[in-house]
Amino acid sequence: EEGRREVGGRSAAFRHCLERARVVAATDAPVLLLGETGVGKEVMANFIHRNGGGKGPFVAVHPASVSETLFENEFFGHEKGAFTGADRRRDGRFLQADGGTLFMDEIGDMSLSAQAKVLRALQENKITRVGGDRDIPVDVRVVAATNKNIRKEIELGNFREDLYHRLGVIVIEVPALRERASDIPELVGHFLRRVSEELHTPLKEIDRSALDALQQKDWTGNIRELRNVVERLLILSGERITLEDVERYC
Repeated sequence: EEGRREVGGRSAAFRHCLERARVVAATDAPVLLLGETGVGKEVMANFIHRNGGGKGPFVAVHPASVSETLFENEFFGHEKGAFTGADRRRDGRFLQADGGTLFMDEIGDMSLSAQAKVLRALQENKITRVGGDRDIPVDVRVVAATNKNIRKEIELGNFREDLYHRLGVIVIEVPALRERASDIPELVGHFLRRVSEELHTPLKEIDRSALDALQQKDWTGNIRELRNVVERLLILSGERITLEDVERYC
């Protein structure tokens, strides 16, 4: 299946996550993806977008990486002449994603001011460009993600509860790699093929003992870390990837 080929896995934990994503994809409900860094939340967001018909663009943005002064410009765009250097009208992320999916990554790091601006846009389904004087309707499906405990952030006063309820109509927990260790052989095979194509290097076989060793690791960086390790093994190993390679390069 397409989702499994892309992200890999047949474990119960992954199947549960994938099936829930497939069900919600058929609706326009906002989705909040929870999970540790590197578990593949953006891949899951893309899966939801595609399985919802994939209509319109998929636009990914990391809100916390945008400064307070540029936030409205980045998300809502600006009119020509809105500020020095604004020589033409520009669409922000909401309008770029109009008719499609806006993926907002690591929303737990957003400032309270930015949260208020996003909440207004989601509640009213419209935005106003910087320097503009009219509301512009937008039709976006929002998928958000965070590696933080949002409930705790709400208690600490760091995250708006009303925004949480707006974004978390459906909440999906993306499992950590250690919770789906049985998927590692399939993931390794997938990454070996992909990396060999990207680097234009021969595809290598990997010994069963090497796979067993990879399944025993903690993978605090999750799938992202596994992919980096596979790339390292492909480059630095001999004709095939052995247990000794795993012990040396992981």
